[in-house]
Amino acid sequence: MEDRETLHEDSGQQSGRTRSFLYLLVLLFLTWLVLTSSLHWHELLVGVVVSVLLALFLNKTYLGLGMPPLSIKRIWFMISYLVVLGVEIIKANLDVAWRIIHPKLPINPGIVIIKTDLRQDIAKMILANSITLTPGTFTLDIIGSELLIHWIDVKSEDTEEATRLVGERFERYLRVIFE
Repeated sequence: MEDRETLHEDSGQQSGRTRSFLYLLVLLFLTWLVLTSSLHWHELLVGVVVSVLLALFLNKTYLGLGMPPLSIKRIWFMISYLVVLGVEIIKANLDVAWRIIHPKLPINPGIVIIKTDLRQDIAKMILANSITLTPGTFTLDIIGSELLIHWIDVKSEDTEEATRLVGERFERYLRVIFE
């Protein structure tokens, strides 16, 4: 009985590895096509070879970090996350530029604590870096499930409200990608 369960678990892990490899291969090859903008057979061949080699190497590394296998849903959320991050960086840059141009605009610098439900360290690190990439906020430290944030214009010292204003816009995507 135990042999069947072990066999079933190994089969499930192998299936996850294979699926993750195939998604990564397709994603890498599509990236190759976008970057080369060519459908010449020799460039397609090089793209396939490079994509296969990178997928073999990166899939082991990706799964070795203890992250879940890639899926279409996770890839979609990664792309969506990058779009949201880009929009938030632009909005934050405009806000900081506005504060520089109009020095009478009130600022209220301070340090707030936000909480995260993310369990994996890499997900917390990406959240912290995303917050730091948006001008006007800077992640000082990560302690367990709390992030210490310097904020150029503290709108709330309440942990739940600060979490909603500073981190939630990123965390909802990271939760799907990493959990």
